[in-house]
Amino acid sequence: MRKARGKVQDLPTGFRFHDLRHYLASLLISSGADVKVVQARLRHASAKTTLDTYGHLWPDSDESTRAAIDAVLAARTELRQNQPGTAR
Repeated sequence: MRKARGKVQDLPTGFRFHDLRHYLASLLISSGADVKVVQARLRHASAKTTLDTYGHLWPDSDESTRAAIDAVLAARTELRQNQPGTAR
């Protein structure tokens, strides 16, 4: 890496080979890869290591679970309202 560093134009000051691992991980996560795929690509021994290091990069699942619950409840309410003999 030290020999190659001088041959690559426009590398940021302080760039390290290890930075490529972080870049790869962030690309995989932003592309929708799950934790097991990222773990395998980075050769982490456990998914815990991957999550401890990169967990903040995955989208917040709280909002998606709230949206899923809201959709189910809205669909059930609509179904109930459309049943014959129910008050509207």
